[in-house]
Amino acid sequence: MTYFPEEVVEHIFDFLGSHRDRNAVSTVCKAWYHVERLSRRNVFVGNCYAIRPERVMSRFPGMKSLSVKGKPHFADYNLVPYDWGGFALPWIKAAVLRCPGLEDLRLKRMVVTDDDLDLLARSFPNFRSLVLVSCEGFSTDGLAAIATYCRGLRELDLQENEVEDHGRQWLSCFHESCTSLVSLNFACLKGEVNAGVLERLVARCPNLRSLKLNRAVSVESLNEIVARAPYLVDLGTGSFTVDPHTDAYQRLMNSFSKCKSLNSLSGFWEASPHCLDAVYPVCINLTVLNLSYAPAIQADDLIKLISLCFKLQKLWVLDCIGDKGLAVVASTCKELQELRVFPSDIYGAGATSVTEEALITVAKNCPHFTRFRLCILDPWKPDPVTNQPLDEGFGAIVRSCRNLRRLSLSGLLTDQVFLYIGLYAKCLEMLSIAFAGDSDKGMVYILKGCKNLRKLEIRDCPFGDIALLNDVAKYETMRSLWMSSCDVTLGGCKALAAKMPRLNVEIINESEGTDKLEENISDLHKVEKMYVYRTVAGPRNDAPDFVWTL
Repeated sequence: MTYFPEEVVEHIFDFLGSHRDRNAVSTVCKAWYHVERLSRRNVFVGNCYAIRPERVMSRFPGMKSLSVKGKPHFADYNLVPYDWGGFALPWIKAAVLRCPGLEDLRLKRMVVTDDDLDLLARSFPNFRSLVLVSCEGFSTDGLAAIATYCRGLRELDLQENEVEDHGRQWLSCFHESCTSLVSLNFACLKGEVNAGVLERLVARCPNLRSLKLNRAVSVESLNEIVARAPYLVDLGTGSFTVDPHTDAYQRLMNSFSKCKSLNSLSGFWEASPHCLDAVYPVCINLTVLNLSYAPAIQADDLIKLISLCFKLQKLWVLDCIGDKGLAVVASTCKELQELRVFPSDIYGAGATSVTEEALITVAKNCPHFTRFRLCILDPWKPDPVTNQPLDEGFGAIVRSCRNLRRLSLSGLLTDQVFLYIGLYAKCLEMLSIAFAGDSDKGMVYILKGCKNLRKLEIRDCPFGDIALLNDVAKYETMRSLWMSSCDVTLGGCKALAAKMPRLNVEIINESEGTDKLEENISDLHKVEKMYVYRTVAGPRNDAPDFVWTL
């Protein structure tokens, strides 16, 4: 095919939807590399320190959409120091200089400032989409800049960010002529919003399909919004507390009954159980249900709601769902592809009443899982019925769900469960482990068996140098490895760095008085946190003193 005209090859490449396929064809020959680099419009960078921004922009000058990830995933659990790094500015500056046609920017776990957002808003005349996930460092002033200068904005999606509130007026910065919004998510904002401004913005955007509100939005305002936008496909409610004997409640029920297109529902901040009746009419069409923000919903009400959702493909819930709830999920949601069970209190014990029988039932009835997460933060909590580890329950998940790509597990688990994972989870790409395992064998089983593994995250497990150094070449096929509160020593990390020079091996040591890697520190010293990732950029130049790069 190398003799085809470049226009034909480019047209063929347009049918390649995944980044991996695009990367693969670019290695076939120089001609294909040239065509692919000039025709690539969407670029994904899984680690902001894996490559320098300037190199990305130089290779893909026609790029219109850029996605970049920063801090490791365990930053979501406060395991990565606040000032570790992951700055967005170098990427935005490089795009300003080399990719003036940028229209779409997606950042995850990165430090984004108001100045960064202002530069972004002023530099790209055709900018259409900003997605920030678990980012920090900015305020509503930065959002005001985006709303003011991005006149053709179609998407503003703010997920799980730490946003400093400087007032309720940022929504007012959307120009009166702004009618282009398709997706608006500000659920993570804590401050008040101007209800009238929000309602008018929704009313003048006829193509708005996804809207996620924060807890400051009242039921009364939600009523107005749903009445003006019955065509919504994805809705995140605000506060969901209202007296069922009032007109407001009746209006809420009437509004939801008219939402014929709704297939994704979230929010339910401070929800009253009796208010859930209002959403029953839309349950039959739901494919996505996120109740991870709804601690006020008790198990019985949660179970009743889920029992009406026969088409669910994605379900996020809190651990109050229990064994009984998981059984209902298994019997009702036969098309489920993603299940995440979050702890009601991340500092508490997590899921408290999950048995192997429940996990086996879920595995049997829901074989289409691609993502499964069950958080049990009590490392000594066995099956409450059999008093045994949960190995067979999680083993059933990986045996039945052959397309599983992301798995998070924790609790009283032995090396046996990791043997199951290595044997059966052949499609697994991301694995997160906490408080589990007996010995180095557990980690060895994973690294040997999971051929497609790209990210491995481990905390509070008895894995040490033997496991770390068993197959060091494996890490060059992966994006990253994180280990914290394990049995890895400084000597083991040094050995890994010496054997694999193309990997960055970072030690995060927050202990007082040890900001520098001193020669007199013993190689037997156990490291607190280790982050290993492949890179073509070498050691990063913005590492703080508590990060030692070996």
